[in-house]
Amino acid sequence: MNTTDSTSPSVEGKSSAHSPAKSGSSTINTITDLLCFSHLRWNFVYQRPQHLLSRAAAGYRVWFLEEPVRSNETKMGSYQPLEGVTVLTPHIPHHTPADEAVRLQRQLLDAFLQQQQLTNFIAWYYTPMALLFSDHLKPRLTVYDCMDELSAFWGAPPQLLQQEQRLLDRSAIVFTGGISLFEAKQNRHPQVMAFPSSIDFTHFSQARQSLPDPADQAAIAKPRIGFSGVIDERFDYELVGKLAEQHPDWQFVLIGPIVKIDRKLLPKAANVHYPGMKDYKELPAYFSNWDVAILPFALNESTRFISPTKTPEYLAAGLPVVSTPIRDVVRTYGNEDFVQIADTADEFGKAIERALAGRHPENWEQIDRFLTENSWDHTWQEMNRLILANAKLAVEQ
Repeated sequence: MNTTDSTSPSVEGKSSAHSPAKSGSSTINTITDLLCFSHLRWNFVYQRPQHLLSRAAAGYRVWFLEEPVRSNETKMGSYQPLEGVTVLTPHIPHHTPADEAVRLQRQLLDAFLQQQQLTNFIAWYYTPMALLFSDHLKPRLTVYDCMDELSAFWGAPPQLLQQEQRLLDRSAIVFTGGISLFEAKQNRHPQVMAFPSSIDFTHFSQARQSLPDPADQAAIAKPRIGFSGVIDERFDYELVGKLAEQHPDWQFVLIGPIVKIDRKLLPKAANVHYPGMKDYKELPAYFSNWDVAILPFALNESTRFISPTKTPEYLAAGLPVVSTPIRDVVRTYGNEDFVQIADTADEFGKAIERALAGRHPENWEQIDRFLTENSWDHTWQEMNRLILANAKLAVEQ
């Protein structure tokens, strides 16, 4: 991994390393860059942005602009997590007022664009708030990949909905991370396409083999009931606490960072374990040594539109899954009987017991067929096809 910090980050040799996105039009071929504005950091939990943009890097130079960090100076930090992707991190001095922080981000962005001579690029947004410092740009195409209803999350900026409407107005195409999000956005833009959570089946199906138990999990007794993901306001800690109390012989392994939630609220029983956040590459080894996977999401505004990426990942790992009645999980997996749905701690416990006894699920062949047909590779190919079609249309008009 190369890491550099400079006011104008430079990545030498990038132009020759990657071919432009393929298309029948030489004009469309000039779009060689994709500039992403993200509210999530690349080295945070590996999820939708990383899955899609790592695949986009086969045809575009991908620039992943994160939210700023507080520093002692003003500069643009950069590093390459993989070939074709450069992560950009604005550094803003401590105690900088909000308006000044926006101005500095705009300044750093403009310096970067000038240094790299980026003119023919796709602007790809995960956060509408980035418009505050990027609304002057003139990309060839603007894409809004709406992976969450961010306005429903704790601490959401009050102007987020206003900025989202501005982003919708300037976007050529809108992708959504689930069916519920699609239904919420479909009447607000003429081109809204649903692309729910997909799966890297090859990666997670490794867990179906008997992989070595990670050192920080090896001493935990069985059976193990596992969760992997961000532990935040969406996590139903009361449900997990009741399950741990009612089933002291079950071990609950909760992998992931704890953010935006008071740690004092989380269950502290002897059979509840918090190994912390793990690298994406490590997850199959953890999953391989679990007995059941759970999606203990609270039913609140922040979970109303979610489509958990972990659902297909658990199934690809060969794990039985029990979930609270999250709408997209019910419609995609529950109605097909791929996943058990439970409302209360008692129902959840009974569902886990069925899974531990090997009584659910029974239709693994059907599950695997569904998973292999819904790969991240296929999702990106379809997205890129729509992007190129819209770019061509914009040129012809």
